[in-house]
Amino acid sequence: MRSLTALAPFLVVIATALHAQSPAPAIDRLLRPAVRIAGQADTAYTLEERMRYYHVPGVSLAVIENGRIVFARGYGVAEFGGARAVDTTTLFLAGSISKPVFATGALALVEQGRLSLDADVNGALKSWRLPESRFTATEKVTLRRLLTHTAGLTVWGFPGYAAGRPVPTIPQILDGATPANTQAVRNDTLPGALWRYSGGGITIAQLMAEDATGEAFPSLMHRLVLRPAGMTRSTFENPLPAARHAEAASGHERIDTPVLGRFHTYPEMAAAGLWTTAPDLARWAIALARAYNGEAGGLLSPAMARQMVSPIAEVKPPYGRGHWGLGVGVNGTGDSVSFMHNGRDEGFVANLVMWPRLGRGLVVLTNGVSGALMGELTRAFAERHGVPAGAPRVERAVVSVDMAALAPLAGTYDVSPTAPGHSPITLEVTFTEGALHLRDSMLQRTMRLYAEGRDVFFDRNSGQRFTFERESPDPNARGRTVAQGEGPQRRVGVRR
Repeated sequence: MRSLTALAPFLVVIATALHAQSPAPAIDRLLRPAVRIAGQADTAYTLEERMRYYHVPGVSLAVIENGRIVFARGYGVAEFGGARAVDTTTLFLAGSISKPVFATGALALVEQGRLSLDADVNGALKSWRLPESRFTATEKVTLRRLLTHTAGLTVWGFPGYAAGRPVPTIPQILDGATPANTQAVRNDTLPGALWRYSGGGITIAQLMAEDATGEAFPSLMHRLVLRPAGMTRSTFENPLPAARHAEAASGHERIDTPVLGRFHTYPEMAAAGLWTTAPDLARWAIALARAYNGEAGGLLSPAMARQMVSPIAEVKPPYGRGHWGLGVGVNGTGDSVSFMHNGRDEGFVANLVMWPRLGRGLVVLTNGVSGALMGELTRAFAERHGVPAGAPRVERAVVSVDMAALAPLAGTYDVSPTAPGHSPITLEVTFTEGALHLRDSMLQRTMRLYAEGRDVFFDRNSGQRFTFERESPDPNARGRTVAQGEGPQRRVGVRR
């Protein structure tokens, strides 16, 4: 994922806080880098300071405590260089957080008897059929497997369609037919064999919901989910109606540069097309939590809500580690159980996590691309509210290294993807001002690398490690490869 970089000034405007009578949580003043350097003062930053550092123009934030929204606020601007402030009504694309919101609608249709969790999807599809293959001869693709990402289907995610580009129909997307910009959604693995994220599978589920009801997808989701949850400003409409463009933030995929046409269109609405606000997403999380805790008359029955927030599928390397329920990631047990999802559309990043038994949660929407900023916000929330959210901070010592031995590591390293959904990247390593600096073609941010060993370095903001291998044992030899990360997900760059 690309992330926005270094310093250029832009206007930061703080919108009026929702529920101003409540004491504002301190998380917007508790942001710190992922790594504390041993022996150095530990400084906390404000959210506005870190937004400037990471070049994220706007942020929308909502905090849930005791099953209600206690704080919601907008920061920054809707578009770089503009004066329109982000507030609690500003619309953001939620990316893949669209999936769990849609999942509650799909499960409502299951409870109504309109869809089945465990029947072959082709029994519900009318306008398109998933081609049979050797993978589906004995095991079938089902809605349960679509929602748990265990259906063995291709197409990890969707780039959307830039302004002015033709927008395909759902059958065209599923067949990879012009003007679709992704491959056909097909089985290349036995259904039920493993967890592998598939936005393509969720798009099949979108078509199932439409075919089963005969209702257009945005109006169906408004009726089943958005209106009952109190998400009064949200919509699955894609393209976003022109009358609502003034409410929307512009995406920023590149530093200080709005996306062409301000944002992409996502006909894959269930997978990536929800327009929403942080308070609206918080209302959805609260509604699901209430059903999970036994309240009747909500989005889902308590039994279905508990099934949704259950660890059904295990996520294993190279796709990560964890568990997945019906449309959501699931962590913990008992009172510590949580459900979560993140989101990534062109120029937008989002994150949602909710502890239903504790009545506690966090929603963050941004119109810039910085995983490090999202990590800092999540850690600040964990620190302030006493929950295990995100990767904890670590302390590392910086060691002295021979400056002459650093210069030969400078160069260009090409990194190939290690898993579906990852793109090739380029690492540009330079030796300037007596230190190594690295620029990632995806992150678009130049970071200083701190040495913790002769050829082992880290970025203090993200915590990411980089280990160089030299062409020979000579400490002054050139770098041959650089490994980014550790374990099964590490990515290795080869010097050009």
